[in-house]
Amino acid sequence: MRTETLLPLGKLDPGLRAPDAPLDVTSIGEAAAQVEELGYDALVVEETKDDPYQLLAMAAMATTTLGLGTSVAMAFPRSPTVTALSAWTLQKASGNRAILGLGSQVRGHIRRRYGMEWSAPGPWMRDYVGAVRAVWRCWQDRSPLDYQSEHYNLNLMVPLFDPGPIAHPDIPVHIAAINPNMCAVAGEVADGVRLHPVCSPLYITEVMAPAVERGAQRAGRNAAAVDWCMKPLVATAPDEAALAVVARTVRERVGFYLSTPAYRAAFDVHEWTDEAERAAVMSKAQRWDEISALVSDEMLHTIATVGTYDQIGRLLAERYGALIDRIEFSIPVNNPEDGERLTSIVTELQATSRR
Repeated sequence: MRTETLLPLGKLDPGLRAPDAPLDVTSIGEAAAQVEELGYDALVVEETKDDPYQLLAMAAMATTTLGLGTSVAMAFPRSPTVTALSAWTLQKASGNRAILGLGSQVRGHIRRRYGMEWSAPGPWMRDYVGAVRAVWRCWQDRSPLDYQSEHYNLNLMVPLFDPGPIAHPDIPVHIAAINPNMCAVAGEVADGVRLHPVCSPLYITEVMAPAVERGAQRAGRNAAAVDWCMKPLVATAPDEAALAVVARTVRERVGFYLSTPAYRAAFDVHEWTDEAERAAVMSKAQRWDEISALVSDEMLHTIATVGTYDQIGRLLAERYGALIDRIEFSIPVNNPEDGERLTSIVTELQATSRR
């Protein structure tokens, strides 16, 4: 299993970083070098408050072997040609270490945050990935750009805007997915599928994997070639007392996911439909403090992996070892002892192989 982490590594667990916690972009290089030294396979960046491609470019300059990827970069608000160029530049700068992870974003954000018209995300993402790869082929193979689809009509590339071939043109494309339609698109056109933290092993096995297989069959591909990548929801701490505090925070996070319609299917598969409906009503009434009471211990331990630092590597390997190829994980690193502990956990996870 390949191990990935998000920035920042120190001070706060990236998986539980408060939404308003700032990222010190001036220390990206230092943090990336620390991640590489700790033995990680890759550093990935979410698109939330900072541009992910700029962050990864800075990380590329400070590292030599570390994989560098967007865990989720917004696809639809960017032209496929713009995304193609950002990934192409990162691949050149990093020397073949780039991973392009794309996400669709929900209707409200596309319309009201990005000011764009909405379209069904599955077909749109299929066209988007095809368009990005068509631009790459144009640059690499010196062939005319000619990509026609429902969403994109690309047929112009002049020398001024053509960066030309690069040494390593095969950039992996991952698609963030949770619902079956997008999973099928990932199986059809992507090199990897990136799972939401709410996805349990049961949901992965019974819903997502069959959907990826269906998509792969449509395209005549081998579904086994698709990498499964996940940032699991984790509650971990040095000891049981500290773990109890962290687990309360994670229970609240599970409650938030429970109340969100986009994640409903992941709870329905466990027959928690009633709880999800009640949570949705509470969220609309702004009764956020009450939602966590709907999260039973069974739900908490099904959606999240809970254990002390000494246990968490084994627990994650047991839960996801047969399902996941790349896993995002970290603990706060505030001193050398924390670094040694994290390296030990990372090594334990890397010894687990799905294939």
